[in-house]
Amino acid sequence: MKIKNIDRYQRLRDFHVPISVLDDIFGNQDNLSILNTAWDALINDDCKGDDIAKEISQLIFRDLDIIPEEDTEE
Repeated sequence: MKIKNIDRYQRLRDFHVPISVLDDIFGNQDNLSILNTAWDALINDDCKGDDIAKEISQLIFRDLDIIPEEDTEE
């Protein structure tokens, strides 16, 4: 896996995206391409690493109808 992808994987994991979801995204070239395209678009909009990871993790949660871990602790 490229260093760029490892960094993105870890950043999304830091925002509580389940490992099984990340493995599915990063293990499928089409899904990974979509993720990288979105990530790069946010970079071009002058977003930074953690802001990008937060935004993309929220999209993943919404699209998969997942409640993030930190929300279940309240």
